[in-house]
Amino acid sequence: MNNLPKLAAATLVAGLASADAPISRQAVAEDVMSSEAQSKQADHPYVGMWVTEDGRIRQELLPNGRYDEARGNRKSAYQGRYEVTGNQIDYWDDTGFTVDGEFIDDVLHHGGMVFYRER
Repeated sequence: MNNLPKLAAATLVAGLASADAPISRQAVAEDVMSSEAQSKQADHPYVGMWVTEDGRIRQELLPNGRYDEARGNRKSAYQGRYEVTGNQIDYWDDTGFTVDGEFIDDVLHHGGMVFYRER
């Protein structure tokens, strides 16, 4: 059995973990998506910035299947990956928690909050 892909992945994780900035194996694994999945996310109509009505919480759904959420003046307060299936969105935060949401009439309902597409 060919162990080359496993060895390459282990080398990548080890190399990244030894870099200046700490990085978890989970974050590396979550960042590695198939090109098909990346293409599917990049073309998704929900990619972009979503903002609460008061502008306090800003959540950017990135085309690579990652998200970056700012809260108040705290930039990148939460980061992780997401996946959209139909009108449902599932989040896997880098800190380990999961949450979901739903798009209804181009409005994102997530975590008890309502987000509007930034235009």
